[in-house]
Amino acid sequence: MIVGVPREIKTHEYRVGMTPAGVAELARGGHTVLVETGAGEGSGFSDGEYRRAGAEVCGRDELFGGAELLVKVKEPLPVEYELMRQGQALFTYLHLAPNRPLTELLLGKGVTGIGYETLEKGGTLPLLAPMSEVAGRMAPLVGAYHLQRVLGGTGVLPTGVPGVPAARALILGAGVVGSGAARVCAGLGMETVVMNRGIDRLQRLDELLAGRVRTVIMNRETLAEELARADLVVGAVLVPGGRTPLLIDRPALGTMKRGAVLVDVSIDQGGCAETSRPTTHDDPVYTAEGVIHYTVANMPGAYPRTSTLALTNATLSYVRLLADRGIEGALRADPALAGALNTWRGGITHPVLAEAMGEPCRRFP
Repeated sequence: MIVGVPREIKTHEYRVGMTPAGVAELARGGHTVLVETGAGEGSGFSDGEYRRAGAEVCGRDELFGGAELLVKVKEPLPVEYELMRQGQALFTYLHLAPNRPLTELLLGKGVTGIGYETLEKGGTLPLLAPMSEVAGRMAPLVGAYHLQRVLGGTGVLPTGVPGVPAARALILGAGVVGSGAARVCAGLGMETVVMNRGIDRLQRLDELLAGRVRTVIMNRETLAEELARADLVVGAVLVPGGRTPLLIDRPALGTMKRGAVLVDVSIDQGGCAETSRPTTHDDPVYTAEGVIHYTVANMPGAYPRTSTLALTNATLSYVRLLADRGIEGALRADPALAGALNTWRGGITHPVLAEAMGEPCRRFP
């Protein structure tokens, strides 16, 4: 199979879909790997390293024109839409629920779209988890930075000092992102509250952190109480394949402290606040209702070396399966991979995405 690894073009996106070591594994299996010139530079991988691993380093048009399977990090942007070919396969973080134009493009061109974020196995999301780990641990750091008064924040030192309370962190969701954020918040000495709708994850988190965070079942009343007290809020909720539920409306924001910070990690799937909209690393924040919003849609791109290595560790076995067996052969062979299928032969195949789009769901095969 001809596998293509394009250079990511989202603003300040420095990750790449595959490392040279990953390329070498595919090349040893007899596959052709096209890597776009400069694709790995942001993550510290040179074109020479890819060539030595067995890749053909080429231009963008040649890559999109020749690849049967595109392996990316982020969803294609509008300038890439025309480069995609009828019947190609795309393996990446798709996040289609809030992105109708891309969904329609994939359907119109009959692109087989397989989403990292919708691959579930044993009740986990193994391809989303590595980036969720990075984003979760990063969220308290960027939030703490923006609490500085000179940046418009509350001016509360996150760690506190003897005799003065630390900042108060509220984490919405107790999955991979929420657990990672809780670990860092607690490590910084922040007074940390984690809210979740179900009890099981809260129990595991309480055991993991030995009671260093307070866990609360999320409902309208408890959420309103905790929002009013928080200096930092981390949005860490997820519906695989679907739009993030709106937990914080504009009136609720109005009850929060002026200069509080919301880091909405769930922005890739639409965000958990009514006022959330995607931002970029070069202009990451804005203020709405007196609350600073950090809503960068590719947070792990700020730490690309770590993120690229972690991502390839998780995705490579599935890329090899797709290349070795062919796209449909691999989907038939691996139920988890088939469950990650979002679009196929002009139809939506993921039930949550179909519901979000108001479209019928097509079965595979």
